[in-house]
Amino acid sequence: MTGQRPARLAVGVVSAGRVGAVLGAALARAGHVVVASSGVSRDSLRRAEELLPDVPLLPPDEVVARADLVLLAIPDDVLPGTVRGLVAAGAVRAGQIVAHTSGAHGVDVLAPAAEVGALPLALHPVMTFTGRSEDLDRLAACCFGVTARPGDEAAWNVAEALVVEMGAEPVRVPERSRPLYHAALAHGANHLVTLVTEAADLLRGAGVADAEQLLGPLLSAALDNALRHGDRALTGPVARGDVGTLRKHLDVLGSTAPDVVPAYRALARRTVERAVVAGVLRADAAHEIRAALEDEQE
Repeated sequence: MTGQRPARLAVGVVSAGRVGAVLGAALARAGHVVVASSGVSRDSLRRAEELLPDVPLLPPDEVVARADLVLLAIPDDVLPGTVRGLVAAGAVRAGQIVAHTSGAHGVDVLAPAAEVGALPLALHPVMTFTGRSEDLDRLAACCFGVTARPGDEAAWNVAEALVVEMGAEPVRVPERSRPLYHAALAHGANHLVTLVTEAADLLRGAGVADAEQLLGPLLSAALDNALRHGDRALTGPVARGDVGTLRKHLDVLGSTAPDVVPAYRALARRTVERAVVAGVLRADAAHEIRAALEDEQE
């Protein structure tokens, strides 16, 4: 990080959702001043009261008009229309920093703001948020995917400085890479939740009273090993080429939890291919497992 610390900024948060309220509080803790926020739901009002005390709640265009740094912490799909609407309302002005927290978008979505002279930034926190004060401490172990306009090193430095001030680590993501970057994060985090909760349901179906206690150490170790060693960390029947065990899994799932079978089969196929490439699984064993998986579909 080579940029200098941004000057003390007047921050406007649109809106005081789980992400916006926490990042607004983090910027305030760094010495900036949150001058206004928007929010109408009961949860937004509660979060604003807890994390942004004494900050006035105003309509989005008034929040933006008061701010030097505009933080758009709103859903991906409404971001383009909101940006166009704020510019059309005259709320955005030259010299402002306009940043959004969307993972799916880079800075192209902020083009209407850039056209009137604002500095566009994408600051995506790679973290799940509760919207409570403990999230502020969790930022210390968090990375942000940051994007600025190509070739504008000063803008990249401003983005990185803001992230560092919030206590997190900036990671540069080029504009063209934002869709794949976000797909990777969603595939890993969102589908991990589905996988873990489904495994817990299966254990409860097997009569295990405290499924989470059983899964916690196993999955924590598996995650740590995967991050450290990649595909070489693979264990289990696919990596061992244990076709008999795989067939038993598919049989019992087919009779007790048939909805799980397609996901199990799809993940087993991907595991086979990755295990072969990594040298964990022999080609002949991989052929037998693929055949078993196809047999189960017929």
